[in-house]
Amino acid sequence: MDDIHILTPEFQTILNEMENEKYHLVITGKAGTGKSTLLNLFRKTTARNAVVLAPTGIAALRVQGQTIHSFFKFPPRLLSEGDIKFEYPIARILKKLEILVIDEMSMIRADVMQMIDYSLRLHRRSDKAFGGVRIILFGDMFQLPPVVHGQLEMNYFFTQFESPYFFASTAWRSLKNVQYIALHQVFRQKDHRFIQLLDNIRLHHLDPEDLEELNKRLIPDFENEKGYIHLSPRNTTMNRINSRKLDELINPTITYMGEINGNFPEGALPAEQVLLLKVGAQIMTLRNDVNKQYVNGTIATITEISPVFIKAVEIHSNQVITIEKTKWEMLNYTIDPEDSSKISTKIVGKYTQFPIKLAWAMSIHKSQGQTFDKVILDMEGGAFAHGQTYVALSRCTTLDGIVLKRPLLMRDFIFDDVIFDFQNNFR
Repeated sequence: MDDIHILTPEFQTILNEMENEKYHLVITGKAGTGKSTLLNLFRKTTARNAVVLAPTGIAALRVQGQTIHSFFKFPPRLLSEGDIKFEYPIARILKKLEILVIDEMSMIRADVMQMIDYSLRLHRRSDKAFGGVRIILFGDMFQLPPVVHGQLEMNYFFTQFESPYFFASTAWRSLKNVQYIALHQVFRQKDHRFIQLLDNIRLHHLDPEDLEELNKRLIPDFENEKGYIHLSPRNTTMNRINSRKLDELINPTITYMGEINGNFPEGALPAEQVLLLKVGAQIMTLRNDVNKQYVNGTIATITEISPVFIKAVEIHSNQVITIEKTKWEMLNYTIDPEDSSKISTKIVGKYTQFPIKLAWAMSIHKSQGQTFDKVILDMEGGAFAHGQTYVALSRCTTLDGIVLKRPLLMRDFIFDDVIFDFQNNFR
């Protein structure tokens, strides 16, 4: 959705609410409705002291924000009040904060939301929920859930919060005056039947006829894979396919090392630090080109490699694109040095690398937010998380662009009923 620049009447109305109203907001919508686009429009246009955060480093880079943990200085583990200490540098920023925007709300854990509330109260010396800061959440609860490590952690969440989701926290439940906005216009898909199928999957209304229609895309021995992205629930499958496809090319391997300057956590690297490429490799671009040759998610085949540029042929248009190394900036929020009443950003780290990755295969988890024209879906071993199959199918622009390596089964459409409880609170 990064290439949508149309300010629709719906977007304009919501931007006005975000900027001028007092109530808290949950902004949601099915896949492809432009949630990230709307968030970025707000970030660029707001006159408020607003901070944009996300649960992961990659998600934070996508919205040019900061991770929740780095902003609040949370340790990387299950959180409790004992982990939060008053720190003057944090207090200086939080006292100025008017609006806290968090993306990918489906991945925010209950303990994290609880400690966001506690930290804001502590540092703002306030008894109000979230220290009186206005909260705006973006995301889709029908997509990927919070990451929970092992059965012990899962047991903890069900004992302490009833579920791992942010809305199970007492902090969220105590929040008053929350408005719910659902985006409706789908930009990614145009085919109404495909949109209806995705809606049925998302809302857990899939019936046997829907499943039969999806499984018409089954081609187990499909071989014409040029331009297709393999999606799998498992990283091991993705890595195996990319390695095998690269090995099959007879051209020499060229290694490009990414360069880290300053504070740029390895877990947030948007492109591989050790990038192995060959002429003939299928790649995907990872950001929009300033010269508009390609956008985030363009699929291409490498035709020429040099130390300073890579030439590739875009799969669908057959246009030659030239890719140069780019810099990603890791931002931290701080007090504006020229106006102490405002919050601004400062660059704390930079990462330089070619903005590409091998793209014969990708994990479903890492595909969230991407748009593809052609997808090979291999649910090898079956789905294991709420929303996983929906995310995979909804990456594709058309039903005809999907190839299934094995039939989809009803058990591949995992749905967590507590999501309905959350949604129903706003109806």
